[in-house]
Amino acid sequence: METLNKKGKAFNSDKVFNTVIIVFLCIFSAIIIMPIWNIVVNSFSDAFAIANGDSIFWPKGFTLDNYKAVFNDSSIINAFFISVSKTVIGVIGHVFFCSMMAYGLSKKYLKGRKLYTTMGIITMFFGGGIIPFYLLIKRLGLLNSFWVYIIPSLLSYYDVIVLMNFFRQIPDSLEEAAIIDGAGTWGIFLRIVMPLSKPALATIALFHGVSQWNDFMTAKLYITNEKLYPLQMKLYQIIVQQQFASMRNPTNVAITTTAKGIQLATIVVTTLPIIIIYPLLQKYFVTGMMIGAVKE
Repeated sequence: METLNKKGKAFNSDKVFNTVIIVFLCIFSAIIIMPIWNIVVNSFSDAFAIANGDSIFWPKGFTLDNYKAVFNDSSIINAFFISVSKTVIGVIGHVFFCSMMAYGLSKKYLKGRKLYTTMGIITMFFGGGIIPFYLLIKRLGLLNSFWVYIIPSLLSYYDVIVLMNFFRQIPDSLEEAAIIDGAGTWGIFLRIVMPLSKPALATIALFHGVSQWNDFMTAKLYITNEKLYPLQMKLYQIIVQQQFASMRNPTNVAITTTAKGIQLATIVVTTLPIIIIYPLLQKYFVTGMMIGAVKE
């Protein structure tokens, strides 16, 4: 849109607005990227550079010792396998259970629909606390069990609401046509509703996958068998061990790693898989959030 300034010259207000937005986004992006880049840089720097704060934009005293300390533990592979397994199985189970519940609640003719909805909303605001939940896990026999990562996280009513609003966007005529062709409820759900809901399902899968991958407290509270430790819990042990080693020998000049260097390396190791997977689901992410969260 062109307007006239005080000297009578025309200027395009849209270009000014776009320029301001671009400058703002560049500054905002730099604020986000620089701390992440600094973490990566320091994870490849030696202990002295980290302690003195010398490595800011580029590694100083380049070394892989921090990563060697992380992967030196022979059980790290098993922990990685546990993390991948619980993330994959947890995401599949979570998406499937939330989809089933959301599909049922999206139907107005469901008997007791208001009661189920009210019960679900209550769970979003109120919980029993850690101790009652621990006693429940114990009664269910899930202590020191791989399934403690899966079963308690099968359902999230927030995700049910997102999927429920998405399912309402699917025309009833598609289901009516499927019924005429002889399809049952499960056939409609699996062959029509689920394939048409890929954006919403991918969004829920991404949210829950990140949550499962980064989950640390479940292992901390309910697992004592080290063979069932996920990657996050194992890396926590490595950091603690390195901190004790640094305290026992704080003045040894031969030390090439510190607790901080190990910590930065663990951040990179645990974050990298999510960074790799996110671009694959990004095309579904925005569509799923917008359609699933807006009700007309």
